[in-house]
Amino acid sequence: MEKKGFFNKQDFKFLGQNFVLAIIIGVLAFLVLALWLRAYTKHGEEITVEDIRGMSVAEAQALMHAQGLNMQVIDSTYSRKVPFGTVVEQDPRPNSHAKNGRMVYVTINASSRPQVVMPNLQDMSYRQATTTLRGMGLRVDSTYDYRPSAFRDLVLDVKSDGNSVQPGTKLTVGTRVRLVVGYGQGSERVTVPSVVGMTLQEAQSMLISNRLAVGSVQYDENVEDGAKALVYRQVPSAGTQLVEGETVTLRLSTNPEKAVINSGRDSKEEEDSWF
Repeated sequence: MEKKGFFNKQDFKFLGQNFVLAIIIGVLAFLVLALWLRAYTKHGEEITVEDIRGMSVAEAQALMHAQGLNMQVIDSTYSRKVPFGTVVEQDPRPNSHAKNGRMVYVTINASSRPQVVMPNLQDMSYRQATTTLRGMGLRVDSTYDYRPSAFRDLVLDVKSDGNSVQPGTKLTVGTRVRLVVGYGQGSERVTVPSVVGMTLQEAQSMLISNRLAVGSVQYDENVEDGAKALVYRQVPSAGTQLVEGETVTLRLSTNPEKAVINSGRDSKEEEDSWF
């Protein structure tokens, strides 16, 4: 009896035919999938993205829609160099290529200026305070005011439009501020000017310009508007010699006649009897 092997010729022929058939089916399936993906992704059909920077959001969105693209605002920034509410950045970049329906992400310039909170700058050096404020987007005057202080070049106050700005106050980015800096108490002697008849603000400016400071301020009566009160007495009196940085005490009244009556009468004896 003839012994047969595990596989005969007929078996090999059957296996070979199935193997070839499997390869053909695989190739066809690959081609069909490749063609479907090509059609689904619109291979080779790309759109040149227009430059929408500088356009308003509405204009940019209309143009993107006309191109078959979508647009989404993802962030805002602030710049004084471009109009408010316009596109300043886009992704994809201008003149790049994108598929139909691709999302274009944009950053716009805020329609209003942001605000920053004034930090506490007292006893900070002038240079450090200037760097801090400019880094926050505030404009710092190149000139600054001096005021008597025990320490030189330390910030004593920050002003905007002539008014002190307290720590924690909100200011709009771009606001101009001026620093008030101490010049230290020196050793030179200066002559006290007459400030009788001046408002408190005028007296303060006069004393600062002479390297002196306002000390105690007193009013004769309850004054609702201190800006209308006038100095009618000062201690020390005009002509007295003081060391630069020392203070002058003032008494004010809303009665202008007092300033006229007491003008030129700041004698040492009157000062002693007054205080």
